[in-house]
Amino acid sequence: MSEPIERLWGGRFKAEPSEALQALSRSDPSFFRLAPYDLAGSRAHARELNRAGILNGGELQQLLDAMTQIEADFSAGAIEPSQADEDVHTFLERVLTQRLPALGGKLRAGRSRNDQAANDLRLYLRAEARKLALAVLDLQRALIEQAQAHVHSVTVGFTHLQPAQPVVFAHPLLAHAQSIYRDLDRLIDWDRRTSRSPLGAAALAGSAICMQPELSATELGYDAPCENSIDAVASRDHVAEFVFIASMLAVNLSRLSEEVILWTSRQFRWVELDDAYATGSSIMPQKKNPDIAELTRGKAGRLIGNLSGLLATLKSLPLAYNRDLAEDKIAAFDCIDTLRLVLPAMAGMIRTMRANADEMRRQAPLGFTLATEVADWLALAGVPFSEAHEITGELVRACEAKGIELGDVSAGMLADVDARLAPDVLAHVALDAAVTARCGFGGTAPARVSEQIARLQSAIDKQAAWAADYRGPAC
Repeated sequence: MSEPIERLWGGRFKAEPSEALQALSRSDPSFFRLAPYDLAGSRAHARELNRAGILNGGELQQLLDAMTQIEADFSAGAIEPSQADEDVHTFLERVLTQRLPALGGKLRAGRSRNDQAANDLRLYLRAEARKLALAVLDLQRALIEQAQAHVHSVTVGFTHLQPAQPVVFAHPLLAHAQSIYRDLDRLIDWDRRTSRSPLGAAALAGSAICMQPELSATELGYDAPCENSIDAVASRDHVAEFVFIASMLAVNLSRLSEEVILWTSRQFRWVELDDAYATGSSIMPQKKNPDIAELTRGKAGRLIGNLSGLLATLKSLPLAYNRDLAEDKIAAFDCIDTLRLVLPAMAGMIRTMRANADEMRRQAPLGFTLATEVADWLALAGVPFSEAHEITGELVRACEAKGIELGDVSAGMLADVDARLAPDVLAHVALDAAVTARCGFGGTAPARVSEQIARLQSAIDKQAAWAADYRGPAC
């Protein structure tokens, strides 16, 4: 015999919902992770009903005690949703009314599943944002640790994936760290906009019973209630923005992954991965594959798809609430679950990888990466840069004809190319001189890179303080 169906609606219907409707309408199993947040909102709502005179002090305490026990039972796996529970709200009200038959039904007064659903997801995302931040910060610290070890390790920087100019290896590592820093900064800024409580909005028009939503907002760690009750239940731009930030983070992780894949290749030989963070081949015994980087790169496309799908869902939805909005959780949960897997693996891979500084230095001057030093020297000597560019190009062509690099050029060869190429230029056509010369703010000079590391460490310490200073419900 099937379980009796308990719904939060149905009084005006004569017929039972069809099996097809029930199957479509029932929440995805992943949605029930919101149970602790639904209970947190219910506790705040119960206090509001007490202020409204619907619950007396004794009733309030009974409800609060019952909900505390329900949360403990759910966490322990002692209770779980049944097939008859349409959603998390139905599930928890069913359990509550089983335990407090006369009192449990009072809790529904003055609220709707519309503001409950909006509140549950906001609370969940704000809490998960902090957990996500801690995982991002661990990756950031791994990048900084590697950068600190390679402030003086000279390698080659690329444009168009062609050798361009010498840089210290710390510099590209920090370039990735800077982009990821901005992702976390976006998350902090997102939280400021999301710190508005939808409780009290009810279905759409506000509640005639719950008249002090600002108190519930404070209890739940929000800054204030939403300004407009329709907007509170109808809008999901904060979810779309969260998914965008997650997608942008995934894109930046994908770019870092691509670099690691290149660095670990036989052609580059810049980096060797720790055995614990690499895999082998089922047929080729010699292989050591950067699977973490490849899997991360692949999952970026998945998160981009989540964002595209959610934006398409939100497009043209009329006010106020529509069931289409249930798709918001599918996108958000998948982003969170994916990043939970990716970030620790990436942090471990970066922290344990070993860079081959000697090999990077050997490759650094290849492909005439020091050519800009010649052009800059000429420009500083008073030669118009347009001419300096041409002269340097002729020098490169002469080197190619002889099969040598710029570091092998003789004083006589310089004079043959152009009389203005004095032997003094040879002191500048050197790796350490090239990177040291880039000593402007943000440049690759070791002293500047060390300053950048110090600033970035200070900046991420502030982000860590934000992650630790959450005043919302401890679910």
